[in-house]
Amino acid sequence: MPSTPIINPGGYTPARALVYADTDGSAVQVSVAAPLPVTLGAAAAPTALAGSLSSSGTVGPFAPVAGKPVMLVLSGTWSGTVRLQRSTDGGTTKLPVTLSGAPWAQFTANCCEAVWEENEVGAQLYLAVTLGSGSLTYRVSQ
Repeated sequence: MPSTPIINPGGYTPARALVYADTDGSAVQVSVAAPLPVTLGAAAAPTALAGSLSSSGTVGPFAPVAGKPVMLVLSGTWSGTVRLQRSTDGGTTKLPVTLSGAPWAQFTANCCEAVWEENEVGAQLYLAVTLGSGSLTYRVSQ
């Protein structure tokens, strides 16, 4: 882009720059060496989905906030299967989560691990529990 020469009557051009206050209150001009100090605000964590089951059923919904891992804790003396399901229509349709077309977040034993990270606003998570015997304690949280 060609530069525009400064001509009379003003032998100058006013400069405009974005600045912010440093820790001592001094103005610091935003540049590559001094980028604008910003951080993403964290949304409040949703209320955990927690409880116990002694028979098969589906529990939920858990409405995760975007960009944070969802933790699942399963404990107790039980046999059966627990599957994480996802819905984008308020729970009318619940689909098991997959990874590359293969089942994901399916458990037959106690666990404590990150199972999902949601990026779609309004999506909800459910646990589909098929118990053969025993009592299962669950907790889904962020």
